[in-house]
Amino acid sequence: MDIFEKIAKHMGPIGQHHKWSHGYFSFPKLEGDIAPHMNFRGKEHLVWSLNNYLGLANHPEVRKADAQGAADFGMAYPMGARMMSGNSKYHEQLEQELAAFVGKPDAFLLNYGYQGMVSIIDSLVDRNDVIVYDAESHACIIDGLRLHMGKRFVYKHNDIDSARKQLERATKLVEQSGGGILVITEGVFGMSGAQGRLKELVDLKQEFNFRLLIDDAHGFGTMGPTGAGTHEAQNCIDGVDVYFGTFAKSMAGIGAFVASTEEMTNFFRYNMRSQTFAKALPMPMVIGLLKRLELLKNNPELREKLWNVATTLQKGLRARGFDLGVTNTMVTPVFLKGELLEATALTMDLRENYGIFCSIVVYPVIPKGLIELRLIPTAVHTLEDVQRTLDAFSEVSDKLKSGYYKENQFSIA
Repeated sequence: MDIFEKIAKHMGPIGQHHKWSHGYFSFPKLEGDIAPHMNFRGKEHLVWSLNNYLGLANHPEVRKADAQGAADFGMAYPMGARMMSGNSKYHEQLEQELAAFVGKPDAFLLNYGYQGMVSIIDSLVDRNDVIVYDAESHACIIDGLRLHMGKRFVYKHNDIDSARKQLERATKLVEQSGGGILVITEGVFGMSGAQGRLKELVDLKQEFNFRLLIDDAHGFGTMGPTGAGTHEAQNCIDGVDVYFGTFAKSMAGIGAFVASTEEMTNFFRYNMRSQTFAKALPMPMVIGLLKRLELLKNNPELREKLWNVATTLQKGLRARGFDLGVTNTMVTPVFLKGELLEATALTMDLRENYGIFCSIVVYPVIPKGLIELRLIPTAVHTLEDVQRTLDAFSEVSDKLKSGYYKENQFSIA
């Protein structure tokens, strides 16, 4: 069969819906300044779908730093990969400041978060090593696992007894292969809002010999007394062997970093293929990230505002009987019972008649019969935004329960 013909018949679980969903449910265009209120299809919407946790995307000092970086260096500088010709004192300064902030001796900048995690896993383990990982790990972790030519065992989500059983299996294997064990989990699970059970995994080191890698994309900048991350929040900084954070969430930028011991970080510098053979982060981004990190560290009120909005939103939703699952972070999932057609109608009603834009998640990401509306609070949302959302959610929930969305479907104009 011709490859193109095969793909035309099997566009994938999400791609199969592209003809009717593109531009509205998938690949929507939010226009205007990055803020809680943006334009969607010509109308102003209250937006709960941007990972701009601390509101830094349009912070005036950040905008000034970004612009100054572009003016001083242009978009091309530095030219080449870091190892060959693309290094700079600013890249190294950012690495040093990041490492100190998250409590590790050294850090290495990565061009992208998703690509970075894939490459970390690929470089860390060989065919003799065994990986033990959480069942609800992010897609970047799963794709990194696909590159691993050795054994891997999955444990039930946030289930320490299950993790222990898989570590027992892994230990038996490495005793024969001579390899090691790498455990991977997330600091904050981005879909459910649950914290990974880092402290309890670290405690398992008393029983087993392994290294712990955490993806803290959502926790970096938001969790812990200083915002250093979920490992700080759970008081187990030293027990996390490899810490991965991204700039796409709390820093409202592009790129990521990995932090560990000096020896391990140097190993990453010289062995991560996605960095060795890729152009360095452009200087305007690096200059802007230095300013973002400065603001993150020196302005705890930004994190306080985020948590005030998140707590008020979650308390209000729970008081109205909504199921938020197990979230214990700022990520706010709202679970409703309904089918795909009801989910699309409800989402369109929220957008068209209430002016509220949030992400919708349905099967196959979550079980059939469930609808997840995922809200991402930020420091620049207001309590008025929260109240408006609570009122709207109460109304659409009542409509859903009454069967309104089964009988009334909406069309995309």
